[in-house]
Amino acid sequence: MTERPPDVGLDKAGGFTRRTAMKLGAATLGAAAFAKAIEPLYSWAGDMSADEYLQKHYTELTPDEMKATLERIQADTKRDYGADVTVEDVKPTPGVKFGYALNLSICIGCRKCVEACHVENNHDRKTRNSYIRVLEMDKGSLDLEHGNPHYDHAVPAPGKFYLPVQCQQCDNAPCVTVCPVKATWKEDDGIVVVDYNWCIGCRYCEAACPYHARRFNWHKPEIPADEVNPDQAYLSNRIRPQGVMEKCTFCLHRTRKGRLPACLEACPTGARVFGNLLDPNSEIRWVLENKRVFVLKEDLGTKPNFFYFFDH
Repeated sequence: MTERPPDVGLDKAGGFTRRTAMKLGAATLGAAAFAKAIEPLYSWAGDMSADEYLQKHYTELTPDEMKATLERIQADTKRDYGADVTVEDVKPTPGVKFGYALNLSICIGCRKCVEACHVENNHDRKTRNSYIRVLEMDKGSLDLEHGNPHYDHAVPAPGKFYLPVQCQQCDNAPCVTVCPVKATWKEDDGIVVVDYNWCIGCRYCEAACPYHARRFNWHKPEIPADEVNPDQAYLSNRIRPQGVMEKCTFCLHRTRKGRLPACLEACPTGARVFGNLLDPNSEIRWVLENKRVFVLKEDLGTKPNFFYFFDH
């Protein structure tokens, strides 16, 4: 079982969080009167309803409450986007810890992975958002701060190599540590997730992440009905509300069912390797045992589960 984030109803000083205070107010005034009273307060949260705003933390939801929540999200998606979707609560598989590796010798910087992430995860079409940035790097350098994510010429370019960066699914994740309401945590299979209905949009996690791997929804996502990916998960690629943080989940709606991440399937050169780090016969374990792998910003002690290597 995934460990429940501690004190989800309390702040670090032991006081009420905003959501706990809201729930207390609802109990005092009555649901209908309270929803009207706090309308100016939750209006900043974009398209989030009072029910969503006051929803329990993911780890506190009973099976019946989760079922009702998923049905509500499906109905809301149909109403707001005109798309029929299936939203599931896909759990981790015991004995699995996911890891990713990327062969920088054969990545050509085509950004096919970026586009696949954009489509698979129901990102806002106007902003072209994605959980993956591809940095164009000078050969011989691994200084991420000087990588260029905005190149617009033919690739691969002479004297350059390409470094895709996304969530590193760290074992010692600073984004998890700084969240004041425990809206983000690490699951048993190694994936760091976000409860989008519990996130308060403070962006502390975005500031804490040394890999620039988190995104903030400034506006309600715009996606045409025929472009909505209907296969969704609560902690993954369901359409996120305005005003919350979001991130890569290794496509848990796919990978927890035995499929591969969308970015891997889109790679034309086979540069990406994904699998179970606990399986000695997996391809990812072979890479770790036979290649000179490294992690980004190792000196920070975040202990990523995303590895990089060169063939030579």
